[in-house]
Amino acid sequence: MDFELSSEQKDIKNAAREFAEKEFVEIARECDSREEYPRKLLKKACELGFVGMFIDEKYGGAGLGLLETAIVVEEFSRIDAGCGTILQAASEAEIIQEFGTEEQKDKYLPIIAGGKAIVGSAIVEPEADSDILAVDTRAGKQGNMYMISGKKAFVANGSIADLLLVFCLTSPDEIDSFKRHSFLIAERNEKGIQRKRITGKMGLRAFDTAEILFDNVTVPQNNLLGGKENQGFEQFKYIQNVNRIIAASQAIGVAQGAFDRAVSYVKSRVQFGKTISTFQGTQFKVADMVICLELARTMLYRACWRMDGGKSDALLASIAKHFACEMAVKVTDDALQMHGGYGYFAEYDMERYYRDAKIIELYAGTKEIEKLSIAGEALGVDLMYNIKK
Repeated sequence: MDFELSSEQKDIKNAAREFAEKEFVEIARECDSREEYPRKLLKKACELGFVGMFIDEKYGGAGLGLLETAIVVEEFSRIDAGCGTILQAASEAEIIQEFGTEEQKDKYLPIIAGGKAIVGSAIVEPEADSDILAVDTRAGKQGNMYMISGKKAFVANGSIADLLLVFCLTSPDEIDSFKRHSFLIAERNEKGIQRKRITGKMGLRAFDTAEILFDNVTVPQNNLLGGKENQGFEQFKYIQNVNRIIAASQAIGVAQGAFDRAVSYVKSRVQFGKTISTFQGTQFKVADMVICLELARTMLYRACWRMDGGKSDALLASIAKHFACEMAVKVTDDALQMHGGYGYFAEYDMERYYRDAKIIELYAGTKEIEKLSIAGEALGVDLMYNIKK
């Protein structure tokens, strides 16, 4: 494996950094305090081709890999993770490209790549959370339509989404519990969709999150992802690995941004007649932060490389997510500590990095769920559902 980014990847990295530094800084605090989604940024990011980079060129995308996407996510999150979530306007569309029918790809991927449609993922439920097989939102078939009823929690882009990928129970009487669920694509104008935006979050406050009630929402049979029922669990496993890698990218970006600010601060802050960067205690902290960042990034790139090579590797994705997110919480904590009391105030941005780091550790699988996944891969058993692999 070549550990050197290609010239194209370096160009993408530099372009993403330039865009974030130019566009995010002035609005990041405001979007955070108002819990306001940065729509203007989304439009600009779409025009520059950052959103939906993975979408094939024939559908209007750049046809790039997960590694290039991760690079951009990191650079955006390095400046502000909340504003950086504009990239998730195409969230979960990976499974439309991977599993969708040609009709579904032709219909939805071009408008996602062009910034004309925001995607939301309606998977988690209040009573199910990490237990995906406990999802009880029902999709009963009536002629050539499905009727969706149920409630979803923590829906990414929930109140602003034009398309919702809804994980539903389609065959409740199926003996095999892994073949009971399907994804359906619900469009914004479908009657019966009731959205309630979630506010008061600790971090990623610019990221739109909602609860959604589906009250007898009718969806055409053609919107069954892939055209076959009860493939949802396998589709979910695929997108979960993608989401873990994206979360790891966010975590590394947040940690890198906090680290950059900490280094700048300790090189200028004078105590006892010296800059605090000359103190050995500070130097050891800096060394530990560098080690953690480099290890997390290397593991992330390896996980991306595997998926871009056609292997959805749950072990590497789980390790990358677990390590990167724990690292981000630790690095942002150390970076804030290095600022002393000043780190506690919004003027230095550290408290925002600190808040954002924690939520990334919780979604796309908590660190406890990641440990179950890692141990299960090593033992050859799905420890959540007690089945042999």
